[in-house]
Amino acid sequence: MNTQTEQVIEVMRQNGGYATFGQLNRLIDFSTWKTKSPQASVRRIVQLSDAFFKIQPGLWALKEAEKNVLKKFQLETQDKKKDELFTHSYYQGLVVEIGNMKGLQTYVPPQDKNRLFLEKSLKELVTLDEIYHFTYPEILRRATTVDVVWFNERKLPHSFFEVEHSTDIQNSLTKFFELQDYFACFYIIAAESRKKQFNDIMSKTIFNPIKKRIDFVNYDDISNQHSKMFELSQVKQLI
Repeated sequence: MNTQTEQVIEVMRQNGGYATFGQLNRLIDFSTWKTKSPQASVRRIVQLSDAFFKIQPGLWALKEAEKNVLKKFQLETQDKKKDELFTHSYYQGLVVEIGNMKGLQTYVPPQDKNRLFLEKSLKELVTLDEIYHFTYPEILRRATTVDVVWFNERKLPHSFFEVEHSTDIQNSLTKFFELQDYFACFYIIAAESRKKQFNDIMSKTIFNPIKKRIDFVNYDDISNQHSKMFELSQVKQLI
């Protein structure tokens, strides 16, 4: 086992036996790594070594800590409902952290605030305790149910995100339809296997007015974006 692999293992141990690629990029001391792209080396080490196992895209754990890590996240029993809750809040957390790193204000609905992103509640991650009152009450009530909202410096919506692990994508698209009068972006976050379903629904003529404003982003792409944001933040700190 080489020194770099040992270093990744030790950092993951100190982090509780698991880590996102973003966390590894932040926690590992790359000063002794003789490579121009240490972050790529970390991904390669984690993905190819038998010392690690994958929990979600971008989230890995040590095989030696598998039992404890799965128990910590309530995934040890392979309970479908618990798995869905973990997956949903995990991607909410990634989107919130990406928004924070972009310098935007972030919001999640009241019913989700106590859900966990790894070992932190979502309310510990977001920058807003309640949604900005940017519109009429009836529309605002709809906006407060969106999984993640980013706001710009003028306290207006920048982007709306709905995480669709197993629920009906059309319900989320209907929310977006009702929010179309705001100059904002709309995203469905889901597994790549649900993209066909998304495209089928978007082909309905009712969604024509917003078709060009809604993007489908799969789990892997969100994870990669999260990791890249940490890499960029490190570069900025060095300049």
